Amino acid sequence: MIEHKILLTECPDDTGLVAKITNICYKHQLNIIKNSEFVDNETKRFFMRTELNGIFNDNTLLADLEFTLPEGSIYKLLPKQRKRIIILVTKEAHCLGDLLMKNYYGGLDVEIAAVIGNHDTLKELVERFDVPFHLVSHENLTRVEHDKLLADKIDEYAPDYIVLAKYMRVLNPEFVARYPDRVVNIHHSFLPAFIGAKPYQRAYERGVKIIGATAHFVNDELDEGPIIMQNVINVDHTYTAEAMMRAGRDVEKTVLSQALELVLSDKVFVYKNKTIIL
Repeated sequence: MIEHKILLTECPDDTGLVAKITNICYKHQLNIIKNSEFVDNETKRFFMRTELNGIFNDNTLLADLEFTLPEGSIYKLLPKQRKRIIILVTKEAHCLGDLLMKNYYGGLDVEIAAVIGNHDTLKELVERFDVPFHLVSHENLTRVEHDKLLADKIDEYAPDYIVLAKYMRVLNPEFVARYPDRVVNIHHSFLPAFIGAKPYQRAYERGVKIIGATAHFVNDELDEGPIIMQNVINVDHTYTAEAMMRAGRDVEKTVLSQALELVLSDKVFVYKNKTIIL
């Protein structure tokens, strides 16, 4: 049966890597639909994304790559298919509403398996789109206890990724370690500026002339995970902190949906604390 898959290759840079990989694909009678590659000259690391179709023997193909590529290589063969996500929310609706609407009209090709909130403020909005909503309250629980309940509920749906759509809680290291490079957050600032809470208020106090938003993978450092997508808009001295926040919401939802399109298409490599997007 003809299948469509994506081969992601990451390895130490070496002579002729593109030829070696494409020759293996040819040997397996696979058709290359699209190919992109990048070499990080500082780390001497090679990255390549190859879209393929044909009749696959995954084990043999991966064995040929292991035999041919340099030691320390990482390669993944992924089916090109619709991904499943869980969205975590608190009380703000703009990012969640944008994702629900784009998914409903086909602007974002993803299955939203469920939305989980630590408040029930957005329950009615979610259920209008026939998406399950679950309340996992943090009241009277430690952060570790709450995150354990949250992870247990997430795992019932076995999602590919978890999306923090203005989820205003810091996740503990055990939770983050459970989903490495699978938790995507939208931060209401052009990082690394104004990490943490109340970035618009601090931006206003600083008199900034641009504000922005950053979508990034979550790690153990607050708002310092690998950056996927950023954007900015211009502001001036007439903007209050509240006006900056209103203007910033449009940037936040756009940046989050653009970042998700890249992640869900398997176009993002994470290396150390950076991303390579092919």
